Amino acid sequence: MDKAYNHRQKSLREVLEELFRAGVEAAAPGPALSGVLRAQVTASPAGPVWIAALGKAARPMARAALDHLSDLGCEPAGGVVIVPEPEPDPVPGLVTVAGDHPIPGAASLEAARVLGRLAEQTGAGDEVWVLLSGGATSLAAAPVDGITAAGLHSLYRSLLSSGLDIGRMNTVRKRFSRWGAGRLAVALAPARVRTFVVSDVIGDDPAAIGSGPSVPDETRAVDVLTLLEAAELTRLIQGEVGDYLAEAGRDPSLETPKPGHPAFDAVDWQVVAANRLSLDAIARRAEDLGWRPVLVPEPLSGLAAPTGRHFAERLLGRDPRTCLIAGGETVVKIAPDNTGLGGRSQELALAAAQALAGASCALLAAGTDGRDGPTDAAGAVVDGGTWSRIERAGRDPARDLAGHNSHPALEAAGDLLVTGLTGTNVMDVAIGIVGD
Repeated sequence: MDKAYNHRQKSLREVLEELFRAGVEAAAPGPALSGVLRAQVTASPAGPVWIAALGKAARPMARAALDHLSDLGCEPAGGVVIVPEPEPDPVPGLVTVAGDHPIPGAASLEAARVLGRLAEQTGAGDEVWVLLSGGATSLAAAPVDGITAAGLHSLYRSLLSSGLDIGRMNTVRKRFSRWGAGRLAVALAPARVRTFVVSDVIGDDPAAIGSGPSVPDETRAVDVLTLLEAAELTRLIQGEVGDYLAEAGRDPSLETPKPGHPAFDAVDWQVVAANRLSLDAIARRAEDLGWRPVLVPEPLSGLAAPTGRHFAERLLGRDPRTCLIAGGETVVKIAPDNTGLGGRSQELALAAAQALAGASCALLAAGTDGRDGPTDAAGAVVDGGTWSRIERAGRDPARDLAGHNSHPALEAAGDLLVTGLTGTNVMDVAIGIVGD
């Protein structure tokens, strides 16, 4: 009986992994950008074209842009590709720089410097194609004047464990980042800026994706101060961050570029791929495999653990061969002295595993970028036996869950999902299936 049960669960895992691959492939940034460029850029641009590709999908987006320019019979004037990890195959004709993620360090400072050098070379009559995807906020992060590199590093680290969602985190981070909050568009003016985006935020808000380097910032210093206070992050306000916000409140020249700034008159914006592309592809593939897909209308959001339990509870009691699909991005709120290892998808999966204990169900939760938190895993695939497998391995899964230590717990069960970086980033997905 145990062998039959294990075989059935293994089959469920294989189905979930196939569905996840279908979702990732549907959001492949290269083909997505190529389709948009073929539809929108049908003639050779009148002036020089520069490429600024930033984020986890920077490399395939840059290659798609170069291919399209080649089809039009022209070459870029130059450009930069800022990626999360160095690779041996640089994009021809462009400078490739690997920044730091998710906490900016020396590599991010260098990436920001290279981006600034590109901005200095552009001028009137030029076009700059900004190819933006998630991760850009950290990968090209450098502090604004008045903030030290150490201060920016500490700010990012604190925000990542604060429990704030990506939109509110970026409301804060872009305030202190050299290229966030529309500052890149200002630096590129008067060149025309065409921004093509792979969205990694709920609602595809252009001001939140990559900290909005080419869109105006509607928030003011006082709004950021209020946000930090509401999030009980007063420790961040007591040093240089607080001093900077106070000074910006007194000196309008320190404010971020606002709507109506002339630099944005020559900026276009286009989302080329988003989470819904992945969810729809997962649903189609599930149907092809003989499962009944059910798309959850509301996005995954809020704290990861309760969201995981709720998702699992929605799966329990459904008819066999039901496939429940959701997408979005949860958060994990961690105390400053916490030493646990994991990520939001792993924590969601571990919490779901507790609710699914003994059930003939399986659930995959993973980041479409292939990296969940500061780990080597994209997420996890759990089932009705996960909780007991962790216990048999000598761990206390309830303690691991409470301590935000999901990675070693799921590793002990053999339930981590390790894919490597996928080259895209359209938030996270959760897929649950009910066995026969």
